[in-house]
Amino acid sequence: MYALWNNFKTTLLMAGLMGLCMLVAYALGGQQALVFGLVIGGFMNLIAFFFSDKIALMTMRATEIKREDDPTLYCMVERLADKASLPMPRVYISPAAAPNAFATGRNPHHSAVCVTAGLRQMLSEFELQGVIAHELAHVKHRDILISTVAAIVAGAITWIAQMAIFMGGGSDDRDRRGNPLVMLLLLILAPIAAMLIQMAISRSREYEADRLGAETVGSGRGLALALAKLESASKRIPLPVPDSQANMFIVAPLTGSSVTKLFMTHPPTAERIARLQAIEQHL
Repeated sequence: MYALWNNFKTTLLMAGLMGLCMLVAYALGGQQALVFGLVIGGFMNLIAFFFSDKIALMTMRATEIKREDDPTLYCMVERLADKASLPMPRVYISPAAAPNAFATGRNPHHSAVCVTAGLRQMLSEFELQGVIAHELAHVKHRDILISTVAAIVAGAITWIAQMAIFMGGGSDDRDRRGNPLVMLLLLILAPIAAMLIQMAISRSREYEADRLGAETVGSGRGLALALAKLESASKRIPLPVPDSQANMFIVAPLTGSSVTKLFMTHPPTAERIARLQAIEQHL
């Protein structure tokens, strides 16, 4: 029931993002801009659908590993994927010192799980399996595709709004002249609203992945311990990734961007740990 509600809420939020994108496009150039915005948005989503995983892995300089390269990690992913009724994903390790992990791919049959060298060194096997189960939960629910589309639409809204400001908000169109203050507020607030919607989508998905990951392992304690370690380390060790990719990781990376600090795509780690502790009592 919780999963159904989460999916329904995500659908509403995605619809809100698309509606906001169309509203800003229309405010910029009327019906012609609306059609143009839909075409550009569709093209960007196709690129994200087929290439977002490759882009993410290249950004992290990740290398695919086989069983002989790291038997413990590979076999752990294999065992947990089987337990979650998922195809075996590709397994990657990034040389980044910042401890973190993410999953990527457009569906369970085209997915990958990546951990950083820092995470691999920091966590025990008990904690590591909690992290892997969390990432596999994202794969099972196709969260990566949803988050990627949300990030692209949010970015498109910001771009359209910036173009509108640069071009004067389309004020030369006499048929659409209105209150300049209303237009200005729309152009300023639309990108903020888009980021807030994207944040809501990512946060709800993180809670659900924590829950399903704990159920897959049979305990939420390992993931709770891992989150506490990763939260502390992520505040000290930078992970220079684009803000648009920050939502992929199991904990919010320290990117050095003020935007990331203002619009965190992850729920508070303390709240996630509290929920995992509550789940632990019912497993």
